[in-house]
Amino acid sequence: MYQYDAYDQTLVDERVAQFRDQMRRYLAGEIGEAEFLPIRVQNGLYIQRYAPMLRIAIPYGMLASYQLRKLGDLAERFDRGYGHFTTRTNLQLNWPRLEDVPDILAELATVQMHSIQTSGNDIRNTTTDQFAGIAKDEIEDPRPWCELIRQWSTFHPEFYFLPRKFKIAVTGATHDRAAIGVHDIGLRIYRDVHDELRFQVLAGGGLGRTPMIGDVLHDALPWEHLLTYLEATIRVYNQFGRRDNKFKARIKILVKALGIEEFRRRVDAEWAHIKDGAQTLTQDAVDHMKRFFIDPARREVPASAIDNFEHYRRQDRAFARFVTNNVTDHKVAGYKAVTLSLKRREYAPGDVTGEQMRQIADLADEYSFGEIRVTHEQNLVLSDVAVDRVVELWQKLDALGMANPTIGTLADLICCPGGDYCALANAKSIPIAQAIQERFESLDFLYDLGPLDLNISGCMNACGHHHIGHIGILGVDKKGEEYYQISLGGNQDDDTSLGKILGPSFFREDVPEVIDKVLKVYVEQRQGEERFLDTYRRLGIKPFKERVYVAA
Repeated sequence: MYQYDAYDQTLVDERVAQFRDQMRRYLAGEIGEAEFLPIRVQNGLYIQRYAPMLRIAIPYGMLASYQLRKLGDLAERFDRGYGHFTTRTNLQLNWPRLEDVPDILAELATVQMHSIQTSGNDIRNTTTDQFAGIAKDEIEDPRPWCELIRQWSTFHPEFYFLPRKFKIAVTGATHDRAAIGVHDIGLRIYRDVHDELRFQVLAGGGLGRTPMIGDVLHDALPWEHLLTYLEATIRVYNQFGRRDNKFKARIKILVKALGIEEFRRRVDAEWAHIKDGAQTLTQDAVDHMKRFFIDPARREVPASAIDNFEHYRRQDRAFARFVTNNVTDHKVAGYKAVTLSLKRREYAPGDVTGEQMRQIADLADEYSFGEIRVTHEQNLVLSDVAVDRVVELWQKLDALGMANPTIGTLADLICCPGGDYCALANAKSIPIAQAIQERFESLDFLYDLGPLDLNISGCMNACGHHHIGHIGILGVDKKGEEYYQISLGGNQDDDTSLGKILGPSFFREDVPEVIDKVLKVYVEQRQGEERFLDTYRRLGIKPFKERVYVAA
């Protein structure tokens, strides 16, 4: 993973010192609330429903074991003993004291971490595939390109006060695991017929109040022009994006208003001025960045170990379930990627205690070269586990409660913190998640359903990405009461789609029963090995609506 040089460390240390003085002046009453607001959000500090919240950047989801230990330490010393991993692969502390935040940032800087641009109207944390660099279907490792984008976008003087927040995602595989279609800019890396590296650029995707799927802005961008083209695109947005209404300020609104052809014309006109300028990438610059993402010193795993792994899988049903759902094939024979489930009923989805963070860091050192990945689905991944150690790792994860063999199932739901924490939320999300997990806890039933994404958001900001869940749940407010709206048919993968609202919303206690009725239609109507999404697309929403409302 990327290692800071003297410039990086100086930049982060200076930001900590600046913010420490800004916080001192704010607490002393020398800076007013309105003046302090843009200062704190650009340092990842929110004021939530009951307490401040600090969002810590985890660039493209990569963590070293020593960084995770530091996060666990900070959660115990400055919070209530746990942290929350988000759908943007960051970590949130939900209960820090304002006066402690500069000390937290100073501690983060000692392990090459920060909270810069995790909030505010700027370019946020760039995300990618949690299996980047190890996926069997990968064309190009996207992590060096994500790091180039991170360095280009951090403190970019022209893009520090955009009309609204701005999010970029990158995939380098044949199968999109980064949800590029619903980002302000989505990048797909591929090779053309001449084996030249190219980027397909999507623009204008996003969720929230007005969900949209991105349009193709450039279908074959040469790699050397990646940063200049991004610069031109965001310049156009910065110039013409609306600033009079925050609900209409995202780039998706501008692309929709202009149309993709006119938006492309304006980008090309802007790009013409900078296309071959100082930010044009060179092969040396790219090679330099790739040196930070070299493969670890993996030992050769004998064929007999692979055979033994498969034999144990056939003999032990519990282990077989874990392998089927939580273990992913690796580009290197004899290795696997193992996903740790953070979906346990006693915790909110994505929550991990400080002690668990230390234990996971120890496992990463022992089994995966000290590396941890944070996933869009709010889980963690150990990316390089030799097959002759998977059984041993599974047993240790089981003791930690992180071996739930449910990755990719209904139980592996995405959930924002909702009204339990967030000041913007209309309704609570966590109790809904827990009620669904309790209602549908049978592993046999979950496996019979097959792959199924269920996403929950507490408000229209869609931090739980409910629009792209196969089943989406949105908390809404009706005259001060919490209700929940159900949508069906969303999808975050290559064939991106936005869910359609099933009908009128429901009381909290009715939601599990509604989900049960939806699932019964699927089970009764599916053909062969059809996934839920396939059955929904074949049938349409009508039979689900009839079962839920007419048969109520």
